[in-house]
Amino acid sequence: MSRAAVQRQHRAKIQLAAGLGALGVAVLAALFWLQPFPDQVWLWALFTVAFVYFEWNAVEVNDRLFASPSIMVLLTAAVAIGPESAMLGVATMAALGAVVPADIQQRRWFQPIANFGQMTVTAALSTGTLVAVLMLPGPGSAAGFEQADLWRIAVGSALAASVYGVVQYRLVLFAVSRVYGRLEVRPWSHIGAILLPMTGMGFLGGLLGATYLVIGTAALPLIAVVFFVGYMAFESYARLREAQESTIRGFIKALEAKDLYTRGHTERVARFTEMIGKQMGFDGTQLERLRWAALIHDVGKLAVPRELIRKRSRLTDEEHETMQTHVHFVEELLEEVDFLQPMIEIASNHHAHYDGNGYHGTGHEHGDMPSKEACILAVADTFDAITSTRSYRVALTQPYAYAELRRHAGSQFDPEVVEAFIEGMENSGHRYGSKVELTDEEARDIAEEGLEAIRVADQIHGRDFPLAPIAKDVDNG
Repeated sequence: MSRAAVQRQHRAKIQLAAGLGALGVAVLAALFWLQPFPDQVWLWALFTVAFVYFEWNAVEVNDRLFASPSIMVLLTAAVAIGPESAMLGVATMAALGAVVPADIQQRRWFQPIANFGQMTVTAALSTGTLVAVLMLPGPGSAAGFEQADLWRIAVGSALAASVYGVVQYRLVLFAVSRVYGRLEVRPWSHIGAILLPMTGMGFLGGLLGATYLVIGTAALPLIAVVFFVGYMAFESYARLREAQESTIRGFIKALEAKDLYTRGHTERVARFTEMIGKQMGFDGTQLERLRWAALIHDVGKLAVPRELIRKRSRLTDEEHETMQTHVHFVEELLEEVDFLQPMIEIASNHHAHYDGNGYHGTGHEHGDMPSKEACILAVADTFDAITSTRSYRVALTQPYAYAELRRHAGSQFDPEVVEAFIEGMENSGHRYGSKVELTDEEARDIAEEGLEAIRVADQIHGRDFPLAPIAKDVDNG
């Protein structure tokens, strides 16, 4: 990151922390003016300890997005404390959970202040929603939570949990995007799978609070067990995602060990596909599917003979046909990996042409148009192939790659995808490939002329010695 970018990020942190911090202080001050502190301080303290514990142990369910059953704790406490002090009690509880051990260890100032404001505001709004429902005209509305009917608590808790989830998500998204920007934080995927359980936990929290009102302190052990079950749900989700990422990284390492030119190729292609997807308005879940498809698109090469992959000369027609079959091998190698099935379909069709020609994966016939995701992967893969040095051809320039993509748009490539890629690449300011203008034939001739030197290197270093350094991008922005 450039010095100017670091300074911009620092200014954004100061502005955001000041704004959210001031908002949090204003909310707390107003609540202290409007409401008394909870009478049962011991009960408030007990729920505060639970809330802080879960905040300290929140799990990362997406890039810089952490989750815990905190909403369940807050709404349980709100019902148990009573409407007269619920908003103040819950808001102060949330404020105390803003600082986590990592903030102290790393001497961070931005996260605690921003979290203080975000958590205080979110807790106050969600609890206020619950209190508003419980205080509506009707049986028990004026006498307190202990006389409110169960349906009123259930509806109020569900609404409060929805408010909590939406407000927290929007505030965190605003803070992260404002400070880190779109390039440093991967768009969040499967948000519904996170917000929906969070809403359910808040709903359950209200019912747990009602249980406490009916049973008393004897219900506290049951409440604690339910809290931990909720935490384990998020922890299991986070571990599953990490296991999936580890599985993909394992396949990539195995492929890189077999094909030296793949080292760096898959990551670049994944970065290009995400860039195109963003340019075309894909959401976080679609972008994750694209990225994973890009990371596994060459896994089928594990079933291709090693000597063919590492051949340092032009391939014959028969050898080229054998190399193309790797798109089918990816299906056979990964057919038992359930979570990758949608990505396998994309990867196995990235050599299919927009007009229906090319190599299709299982379930697709000659003449079928590939999916939009497969068209995106095809453009990203081809661009990197053109702008990277290979055993049979040295790297070509970025303008040459643009021209080739546009020349084959409408036949091999989706024209919309080609233009989205070029626009996104130009906006990024990055440059790939050679700086020397060459034709494809000249690039191949240069590689052919270097074969004798390569043979000598093979005798000295062995065939695992890299042919040429991996092409690197240069930021001209």
